[in-house]
Amino acid sequence: MKHTRILTAIAILSLTQAVKAQQNIQFTQYIFNSMSVNPAYAGYKEEWFGQLGLRSQWTGLEGAPQTGLLSLDGILDPTYKRHGIGLQLTADRLGPQTATAAYANYAFRLRLNDEDTQRLSFGIAAGATQYSLDGTLLDAIESGDPSIPPNKISNFVPDVRFGIYYYNPSWYAGLSVMDLLAGDQSNNIFRWDNTTTDNMRRKRHMYFIGGALIDFYSGLKLRPSVLIKEDFKGPTSLDVNAMFIFGNRFWIGGGWRTGVTAFRKEYQRVTGNSLSKRNSFSAIVQVYATDRLRIGYSYDYVASRLSGVQNGSHEFTLGITFGSQQNRLLSPRFF
Repeated sequence: MKHTRILTAIAILSLTQAVKAQQNIQFTQYIFNSMSVNPAYAGYKEEWFGQLGLRSQWTGLEGAPQTGLLSLDGILDPTYKRHGIGLQLTADRLGPQTATAAYANYAFRLRLNDEDTQRLSFGIAAGATQYSLDGTLLDAIESGDPSIPPNKISNFVPDVRFGIYYYNPSWYAGLSVMDLLAGDQSNNIFRWDNTTTDNMRRKRHMYFIGGALIDFYSGLKLRPSVLIKEDFKGPTSLDVNAMFIFGNRFWIGGGWRTGVTAFRKEYQRVTGNSLSKRNSFSAIVQVYATDRLRIGYSYDYVASRLSGVQNGSHEFTLGITFGSQQNRLLSPRFF
């Protein structure tokens, strides 16, 4: 089967099987800037920080996902550091489907001790995604198939996000909910005929992030972390990462992503199948070229049947700090 037909089959299957859930974009290097998975993270670095991310997934497979991210966040009040804000823009393409999104984030940051090394943040984000599907790029088996749109269609889908984030110099934890408006019956991604009442709909996602910082000796640290993503429909997504930090400037490590069965779900009861064994492994590196400029790269190796038709995923990030340095060196930002 040709690569284009694989992606076409995936797209047609998703359109004809009354899909109820839509997975959110996820970057391997979210560990360097977690605002994409938790709005309460906005302003965590307590400096104005911009990041550009580019991800090419399943290279070598025609029509494979291509994703870009641009974000900026910081604090409004440098003295008390209570109000964090952020803007995030994403663009994603998968074969004939594209999604472009913009979110504004706000975090209220509570100071928990006199040394100001512990904060508890409550965050909210609001935005919208424009989904587009070009039906002319789909190769239908039968012409005039009503399950396939005859031309390019688009739709705006609003979204609200909420998160809680706690950190201290030794560990952090956060919980967030995405797609809070997904319960709206009119919140379809696509609707193009009069017979299908529920073509593609988004579903709420819940994220948990957590991690720690372990000092071995002067100049060497270990930063383990975990991300759990749950949509209550498909397998629970689990990311486990570990990064070694040398001299606070060079980070190197790796990660493992898999689907796990946290509890029995509808697709298992209906089909009797398990989709949990979908593993990938990643190698990650980040270098502080200067005090203000950081460069990241990661490579994901897919350890599933898809490994035979693609060459892995590449991801690049570029981060830069703006403005004057704040006097916050009592608690360097490793999370």
